Amino acid sequence: MNLEHLTERLHRIRDTNDWKPFHSPKNLAMAASVEMAELVEIFQWLTEDQSRQLPADKLAHAGQEVGDIVLYLLLLCSELGLDMNEVVRAKLADSERRFIHE
Repeated sequence: MNLEHLTERLHRIRDTNDWKPFHSPKNLAMAASVEMAELVEIFQWLTEDQSRQLPADKLAHAGQEVGDIVLYLLLLCSELGLDMNEVVRAKLADSERRFIHE
C-alpha cells in the first residue's frame, strides 16, 4: 500500500469538493473518532466468539469503517506534516522494546 499515493488521491477528492477549509487537524481527529465509534457499534452486544465470526454483511461493514478510519488518519498526518509510515514504525519499535522481553 503506497500511502503517499493514497494521500494524493484523498487530496484530489478533498480539493475537488472544496473541503480543505474543513480539514483542520481537530476536525479530522473528530471525524476519525466518529468512524471508530461506528466500528465499535458493529460489535456492541456481541459475545467474544460472535465478534470473531461476523456474518459477511457485518464483516464488510467493519471493513468500510476501518477504511474510513485509516483514510481520516492519513489526512490528519498530512495536515500535521507527519509521515504515517514513520510514526507507525516508531510506535511499533517502541512497543517491541516495551513488551517483548527476550
